[in-house]
Amino acid sequence: MAVEETGKMTRWMLPEGIEETLPERANVLEQLRRRLLDYFSSCGYDLVMTPFIEYVDALLAGAGKQLGAQTFRITDALSGRQVGIRADMTLQAARIDAHQIKQEGPVRLCYLGTVLHSFNDGFAGSRAPLQLGAELYGHAGIDSDFEILELMLDMLDLCGIRDVHIDLGHVGIFRSLAAQAGLDSQDEQLLFDALQRKAIPEIRSLLDRLALNSDISQCLAALADLNGGAEVLTRAEQIFNGADKAVLAALDEIKKISALLQQRLPDLPVHYDLAELRGYAYKTGMVFAAFIPGYGQEIARGGRYDEIGSIFGRARPATGFSADLKTLMQLSAQLPVAKMGGIFAPASDDQSLREMISELRGQGERVIVELPGQQGSALDMGCDRSLRQVDGSWQVVPV
Repeated sequence: MAVEETGKMTRWMLPEGIEETLPERANVLEQLRRRLLDYFSSCGYDLVMTPFIEYVDALLAGAGKQLGAQTFRITDALSGRQVGIRADMTLQAARIDAHQIKQEGPVRLCYLGTVLHSFNDGFAGSRAPLQLGAELYGHAGIDSDFEILELMLDMLDLCGIRDVHIDLGHVGIFRSLAAQAGLDSQDEQLLFDALQRKAIPEIRSLLDRLALNSDISQCLAALADLNGGAEVLTRAEQIFNGADKAVLAALDEIKKISALLQQRLPDLPVHYDLAELRGYAYKTGMVFAAFIPGYGQEIARGGRYDEIGSIFGRARPATGFSADLKTLMQLSAQLPVAKMGGIFAPASDDQSLREMISELRGQGERVIVELPGQQGSALDMGCDRSLRQVDGSWQVVPV
C-alpha cells in the first residue's frame, strides 16, 4: 500500500530540468513569441519549422558533432535506425538554406521551437529551452554581422530587458595565430582550453614547451590580457603588427564592427575579449554574447559560421544568433500584458445567443460557455463579464 501511495504521489513529478508552463505564464510567453516573430518578419526573416527528430547521422554531422553528448537518441521503430531529438536548431536551418531554398542571394531565416538537452549546460537554465534564433546566409561582409547583432539587441529591447552589455570577440585571430605557429590539433586544443580559463601561467608554460617563434609566442600569450574597452583594439594592433594577413584581417573586422557600434549605438556598453572563443569548433569570425547585471550567464549569443553548410554540399557565408525565450521572459522588466478576464455565457440553445457569442469571439473576446450542471461561477472560470438577456436582447454586463 505504501509503495502504491508513493507511486501516486510521484507521478506528477517531471525529470530534472524539464518544466511545464501554466496558463497565465503560457499566455505571456505566447504573446512574446508573436511579438518577436512578427518583428523578425518585418526585418525580412522568414519563419521555418524544423523537425523535432532526425536520423543521428544527419543531426550530428559536421558542426553538429559538438552536440553529441547533449542529444537524446532513440531507435526509430519504422526504419530501425537511430534518431536523435534536436538539441539545437542552427544546423537544421543551415540545411534548409543549403538544400531546400538554394537561393544565390542573401537568405534570412528565423525559427522558434523546443530543443532537448541531455544535460543542463547553463545557457538557458533548462534541459528543454524554447530556442529562438535568426540566421542570415549568403553575405560575407561585416554589414550582415552587424545586422544580426543589431537584430539581437532589438529582440532584447522588445522583451523589455534593460542594461544589456555585449561581449565581442573574433575566433579568426586565435585560429590564424595557431595556424601560423604550426600547432597540431592537440596543442591547439590545450592552448584553447587554457585561454578560455585565462590561466596565464599555464599558457606561458605551454608556449615555453612548444618553443615557438618568439613573435608568434608573444602574440598568443597576449590574447589572455586583451580584454576590456575599445582601447583593447589599439593595443592588439600594436601587438599583432608582425602577424600574418589573416590575423590582421580578423582584427580589422572587429575594429569596423566597433566603429559601427560607436556610431549607431553609442550608449551600448561593449566589452572586447580577443580570447573569447565560444563556438570555436564551428565559428569562423566574429562572436558575441549579451549579458545583464546580476545574471551570471549569457542571455543570447551568436556569431559567424561560414563553413556550416559544407556538409550539405553548399558552404555559404552565414551569421546568426539564438536565445531561450523562457529565459528572456523570466528576465523581462516589461512583459506583454496578458489578456485577463472573459465573458461567461449561459448554457442555452437560443440562436441569438449563439450568434452573439460568435460575434464577440470574432472581435477577439474570450467567451466561455457554461456547461449544463457544471460547478463553478463566472468568476471561477476567470470571467469578469457575463452575457445576460436584458429587455429581450443579449448584452454583456459586469459580473
